[in-house]
Parts: sequence; C-alpha cells; structure tokens
Amino acid sequence: MKRWVIAEIVLIAAGLSGPLARAADSSPMRPEAAIASNGDVAELENLLAAGKITALRRTLNGSYGASLSYYPDEMIYYAALFQQSNIWRVFKTQNDARAETVYADFAKTSNTLADAEIKRIKLEAEKAYADRQIAAQQARANRLQADLDIARAQQNQVTSYQVEQQNAIRELRTEQAAAQAQLRALQTRVQELQKQSDGDLPVPPK
Repeated sequence: MKRWVIAEIVLIAAGLSGPLARAADSSPMRPEAAIASNGDVAELENLLAAGKITALRRTLNGSYGASLSYYPDEMIYYAALFQQSNIWRVFKTQNDARAETVYADFAKTSNTLADAEIKRIKLEAEKAYADRQIAAQQARANRLQADLDIARAQQNQVTSYQVEQQNAIRELRTEQAAAQAQLRALQTRVQELQKQSDGDLPVPPK
C-alpha cells in the first residue's frame, strides 16, 4: 500500500474529517504538523522543478493562492496552498473528486487570507492618490499665492509711482506758476525800461 494511502487512513482513524481535516486548519502549519507534511511539500517542489507536473487549476488572491496539479506517471493529484512562491500546504491523492474538493477549500482559504492584504493594498493606493492630490493642490496654492504676492507688490509699486507722479505734477505746476509770474514781471520791467530808454527819442509822424 502506498504511503499516501496509509497517511489518509491514519488521518481518518485519528478522527479528522473534511478535506484533509480542512487541511489541518486554515492557518500556516504548526511546527509539529510540518514534520508530517514537509515530505509532500518537498516532493511536489521537486516534481515541479523537474517539469513532471501538469497544472490543472490555479487561484490567486493577492500573494496567496491555491493550485491543483497532476503527476501523470503515478496518476496523483496535488492540491497546494501557497503564498507568493512558497508552498506551505500540500494534499496528495489519486481520488480526483477528493482533490477537487481540497483544492476548492484551499482556494477559499487563500481568498480569506488575502482579504487583509487586498484591503491594505487598496488603502495604500487611496492614500498615495490622496497624497498626490494634496501635493498637486498645495503646489497650485503656492503658485497662486506667489502670483498674488507679485500682483500685490506690483500694485504697491504702481500706487507709489502714481503718488510720486501726482506730487511731481503739483510741484511742477507751482514752479510753472512761479515762473510765469516771474516772466510776466520781467516782461513788464523790460517794457518800462524800454520806455524809459526811448523816452527822449522823437516819435515817428503818424
């Protein structure tokens, strides 16, 4: 009798039920359970490395997954549960119905195990997106503030320039009025001096 049959009989005799007692549980193997199953894990890994295994089914959930493989030379099915490339649960049988059942259970387990991971991935993506939006809005706000600061500074300069121009205009007008008054006074004085100078000269006949 092959050792996989003996192993299954031992499990049944021990009172376990379900697909390999629900694959011993839905969590990674305990150290004491690893001793009994590492042989099958290593066996499957060696067959995979040798290219002697035919893949039948595969389920991926995040970094977890389940697979159902077939070893044609011995007509053996291998249901496996893995994370990334690390196989940590294997069930082997020649019963195709049993293999499908265990594979379905492993697939369901991988889905449950991946829930937290998938939620974390989604939340990380949402946070990264929000951070990018915050950065973009902050950059936009900084640009607008810089433009506003420039506009305000320019407006202040324009206002100061306009005040200077108005003051200059008032000063020039005052100076111009003074110059005009001075000019008129000089013109009057010139006329008077001219009359005085020409007072003893004969006047041309009319």
